[in-house]
Amino acid sequence: MADTSKLISAAVDQLRDELFGFCQSLVRIPSLPGEEQDAQLFIASKLEEVNLHVDILRSNRDELEDHPAFCDDGVSFADRVNVIGRWSGVSEDVNGNARSLILNGHVDVVPVGNLDLWDDSPWSGKIADGKLYGRGSCDMKSGIAAAIFAVKALQSVGFSPQKDVLIESVIGEESGGVGTLTSIVKGYRADAAIIMEPTRLMICPVQSGALTFRIKVPGQAAHASMKRSGVSAIEKFYPILDAINELERRRHQSFHHPLYEDPMGVAPIAFGTVKGGDWHSTVPNEVIVEGRYGVLPGESNEAAREILVETLGRVAAGDPWLKHNPPVLEWFEGQFESGETDVLEPIIPLLSNSHREILGSEPQLHGVPYGSDLRLFTNHGKMPAVLYGPGDVAHAHTVNEFIPLDEVLTCAKVLALTIYRTCGGSTL
Repeated sequence: MADTSKLISAAVDQLRDELFGFCQSLVRIPSLPGEEQDAQLFIASKLEEVNLHVDILRSNRDELEDHPAFCDDGVSFADRVNVIGRWSGVSEDVNGNARSLILNGHVDVVPVGNLDLWDDSPWSGKIADGKLYGRGSCDMKSGIAAAIFAVKALQSVGFSPQKDVLIESVIGEESGGVGTLTSIVKGYRADAAIIMEPTRLMICPVQSGALTFRIKVPGQAAHASMKRSGVSAIEKFYPILDAINELERRRHQSFHHPLYEDPMGVAPIAFGTVKGGDWHSTVPNEVIVEGRYGVLPGESNEAAREILVETLGRVAAGDPWLKHNPPVLEWFEGQFESGETDVLEPIIPLLSNSHREILGSEPQLHGVPYGSDLRLFTNHGKMPAVLYGPGDVAHAHTVNEFIPLDEVLTCAKVLALTIYRTCGGSTL
């Protein structure tokens, strides 16, 4: 086994410069939501170059909107394509041990924000001090690249799998998962899936959910000099803020999961935007806040929503104004369920052993506090799935986003060895 690991590792090392150059080129192609096509066609070309059978899979609203996992992200479905490369199994699985495998990643990226805060263009693909910079470098174009070059390395040493290997490059993950949902609805399946999200090469078989919400808090406008004759919506938001922060604390105190090391950071509730008032000298008649509401592992979206509804109801019942003018709660855009794969599923020890052989250290198993496409595989595709990829999520969605390139190389080695151990095939 050690010889196999060394052979695969050496094969990936031979592709080091090409892998890094591909990552760099991919980062240089902007792929904001609804504008992913150029990046997808670039990936499709690479998959064809490594002799995979490539399907271009369109996400169509009319095929998805009635699905229980569909999230309407408000992005046009025109030209939103997913790319799936299939390395077909070539021989009979005599022992019955080989399994098919999906390697999944998303090409869509979040907006870049204030350009003045970036040291270089968000699309520069700059490489400095062993790091690749740019939007999507960490989350998660480099993970997709690692999967492609894992396959290329195995091909270079003459390996052919007994069971299919699928590389899925999908769109829309950041705002609801329409890409992976499309692949599931269209019938693309395997015995397990690895999603190359930035986990710092930790194995993450469980994710919390996240629900996007909006609360409209009513007030009563008045001239600021006549403040007492009006009702400030800003001031009426304060008890709601306090109650939700207390709700977050109580939810975490009553929950425990062995794969979460921060007991108070499993399913955060956070406000992202606050808009209130329309003039500095007017008592504001409305405040609108938007945020994300964490769903605990094992908790349904419906149960999580009901708790927030009850919390707002209690606040309103205790306030003379809100009792008759209750806040309005809306759920919109991303509605990510929680998801979990049993640690006894074969993909977990297979990936763990590959990590151990390549890195020479024990893998860490953790849960993540954010939503991902994992829950689509586990809850709706009925496939075990795990997050495992290069980069730190703390560097995603940020100014000067970056990824250590050596971590990308290591990930490609682990993925290649995992394909070899999972999918069966010729002995190296």
